[in-house]
Formats: sequence, structure tokens, C-alpha cells
Amino acid sequence: MQVEIWSDVVCPWCYIGKRHFEAALARFDHRDEVEVVWRAFELDPSAPARRDEPTIEHLAHKYGMSLDQARAAQDRVTAVAAQDGLRYDLDHAQTGNTFDAHRLIHLALVTGGPALQDAVKERLLAAYFTEREAIGDPDTLVRLVGEAGLDEAAARAVLDSDRYGDQVRSDERDAQQLGVTGVPFFVVDRAYGASGAQPADGLLALLDTAWAAAHPVALVTGGGSDEACDADGCPI
Repeated sequence: MQVEIWSDVVCPWCYIGKRHFEAALARFDHRDEVEVVWRAFELDPSAPARRDEPTIEHLAHKYGMSLDQARAAQDRVTAVAAQDGLRYDLDHAQTGNTFDAHRLIHLALVTGGPALQDAVKERLLAAYFTEREAIGDPDTLVRLVGEAGLDEAAARAVLDSDRYGDQVRSDERDAQQLGVTGVPFFVVDRAYGASGAQPADGLLALLDTAWAAAHPVALVTGGGSDEACDADGCPI
């Protein structure tokens, strides 16, 4: 069973959603048969490599909020993240364009499979939300993915080229076709989906539903009608 998760590395609900999904997967009876693939979604494709505007002011401008409203929204998501053991420092986050980050996440999948891709995704999320790293800076990206186990020379070569750009765009086209307008967005076997940072119970239900649909119980053999009970009772 394949689970694809569309998200961005500067999306605060995406990191929370990752924790919720991990909790759900840990409780899923068939977790060893699940492949998780991270798909690209850019919240702001037009963003510069590095934005100097304070995050609170950018949030207010983008969504037409007052600074107090933006602060309240930021405090809310920070509090929710803390419940999942995530320490956000959104006041000092160095936001920027995430296209290159997504290209490196694709490189990780191709060279190291889902396990390495997940490690790179986790490293970039932690770096942005808790460590105040500049997520759009090429040198920073190379160092961070190297810390996650990705070959730094290979990462540098990708950033010096246009490789994996088509894969990022393909993810984004798929998101449009699937009706993904916000992230995180979870898709199981391209048949079942869930939007937002769902609680772990909801994501576990998604996994159970998709598994049951893909693995229906087949009747191999059966006895006669007098060897079973029904709504009218049991013939003896």
C-alpha cells in the first residue's frame, strides 16, 4: 500500500500532520507493508530565495490580517505543535522559496528510497521550524540534507542544474488533478484521501479503510445452511 503526502517544508500544519501520521502508522497492523512517499507542494511558488520581511508581517499581509490576528494565529499553531513535541520558533523563521528543497527531497527518494526521503524531509522541517535555518539558501540546504544522510556532492550537483524540477512540477500537477488545495494532504493508493493535519485516529481510519478495500475477505469454502446462525437464530 502506498501513501503519498503532499506538503511543504514551510507549512506549520505539515510538520504537525507528519507527527500525527507517524502515530497512526505505528498503530496500523500492516505498517510494514506501507510505502510512504513525500510529494511537493509550494505554498508560495513566487517567493524569493530568502524573504527579509518578518514572518509575522508577511503572514498579516498575505492573509489580510492585523498584526494581532497574525500573532494569535501563529501562537495557536505553535501551541498545537508543542502538544506533539515540536518546538516552533516562528518569530525567527527564515522563510523563502522551497522549490530547491523539494528537488532535493526527490533526489533523496531516487537515491535512497522512502527511508532516506523521510529523513531529509524531517531534517528540513526541523531546521526551518525550530533551528531558524534559511530554507531557500543553497549552501544551507546542502549542509542540512548531508546531515540527513544524502550525499552532499550529489545535492550540490542537483542545485547547480535543473534536475528534478520536472518531478516537482509533476507533483504539483497531480495535486491539482486530485483537487489538493491545501496541505498536508494524504492519499492512499490514489483512491482515498484526507486533508489537513488530521488527528492520528482519523489517519488510522484512513489506512484501515484503504487496506480493507484493497484486501476484501474472500469466501473460500462454506458449510450447509444448517451449520450457521442468522438473524432468526441457530438451527439445531
